[in-house]
Amino acid sequence: MNIRAVTHTICYLIGVIALAMLAGAGISIYYGEAAAAKSLIYSTVISLLAALLCGFLTRGEFHLTRRDGFGIAVFGWIFVALFGALPFLLSGVITGFIPAVFETMSGITTTGASVLTDLETLPHGILFWRAMTHFFGGMGVLVLCVAILPFLTVGGMQIYRAEVPGPDKERLTPRISTTAKWLWGTYILFCILQTILLMLGGMSLFDAWCHTCATMATGGFSTRTASVGAYQSVYIEIVMIMFMFLAGTNFALHLRLLRGKSPLSYFRDEEFRWYFFLWLAAGLLLTLSIRGRNSGSWLSSLRPAFFQCTSIMTTTGFVTADFNQWSSTAKAVLLVLMFVGGCASSTGGGVKVIRLLTAGKALLRELLLYIRPNAVKSISIGGRNVGQPTILNICIFLLIFVLIFVLGSLVMTAFTPDLATATSSTIACLGNIGPGLGAVGATENYAAIPDAGKAVLILIMLLGRLELFTVIVLFLPEFWRK
Repeated sequence: MNIRAVTHTICYLIGVIALAMLAGAGISIYYGEAAAAKSLIYSTVISLLAALLCGFLTRGEFHLTRRDGFGIAVFGWIFVALFGALPFLLSGVITGFIPAVFETMSGITTTGASVLTDLETLPHGILFWRAMTHFFGGMGVLVLCVAILPFLTVGGMQIYRAEVPGPDKERLTPRISTTAKWLWGTYILFCILQTILLMLGGMSLFDAWCHTCATMATGGFSTRTASVGAYQSVYIEIVMIMFMFLAGTNFALHLRLLRGKSPLSYFRDEEFRWYFFLWLAAGLLLTLSIRGRNSGSWLSSLRPAFFQCTSIMTTTGFVTADFNQWSSTAKAVLLVLMFVGGCASSTGGGVKVIRLLTAGKALLRELLLYIRPNAVKSISIGGRNVGQPTILNICIFLLIFVLIFVLGSLVMTAFTPDLATATSSTIACLGNIGPGLGAVGATENYAAIPDAGKAVLILIMLLGRLELFTVIVLFLPEFWRK
């Protein structure tokens, strides 16, 4: 790994987030929050000075390799989390170093697990910065750098492969910088549209933007302690469901729509069809489960069922109901959805529908070959054959994902009051979901977990957002050999 090239590129990441902190300072000044504005300005100055100094010391020509891409992704996100914790620490909103890094890592990995309470009392500038960590983490701050930095035109594919989720890191256009621009352009377009629609529903511009950042990034940070449930608005919930669902969809399909394809082209994609029908089936199953425990109307059961189904499956993490109080069946459905996640090349976390679909077809093929050993059976997704290396990669990914979940759950039993909290906090962070069950449920947060437990979850969040391999390869001795 070229340490100079990696460090130089990371300096640009720190510079980007410093500008977002400065914007947060402007928000605080507008709302008359002098102390918060000062802390955000100090954070901006510290970050910019560090970025400029390191950038100057590491300047020069370089060509990024595949290993450099992994190093930039992992260390870039770690340093963004470290510098991003400064506003929380300097403002006094969060007093401990580990909790502050936990909040920031949760933001940029779009996990949405929080240690903060009484959000309505916090400075607007800090809440804005918190929302912007989602904004940058959703589509990926590294992908943004590929789009706007000319020197990353060469070698940018290495960064793109390291950060973009999903097993197939295909180019959507001949030039990787153009692909990055299209992705970010689509992302920003949806953000603007959702902000307008939420404002039409009665939200202020500030609340609408913060909730939009959390929705399109599938993050879940809210400006209200009771999350979206605080608004008690059917209209707002419908808008949120629609954009959470879109955020969990492969952005390549959105690009096709913007280029003139019919909306029906979504259903020509096999992964999207499974994504849609899994969402529909889970929502109906939750509706039946909720309806069986209360005497209200079907609509009163349908509304929270589909909101929470969409929120958990897309790994957004917004809440409108305390699902800790739901039946065991309903909680089991939500737990399964935590593993599933959204589509490849979406902002959602989890395993991804395409991987489960491919693994399911591989399982059926092996069962067929067990009965008919001489049969020739290929696996195809959407009419395209899936090669054996890709199938092996997906199976290994699923194995590692389950192993990390099991090991993480075992470790977290030392820091949580019960098994439900230990297991759900692990999958909620590994799948970048946020709320879990038990002591980290819909109406709770992660503040009570000891710092050692938060440190474990910070690593798990990073593993989940960068999809395991990008982080794990750094622990191999071969990675560091020339």
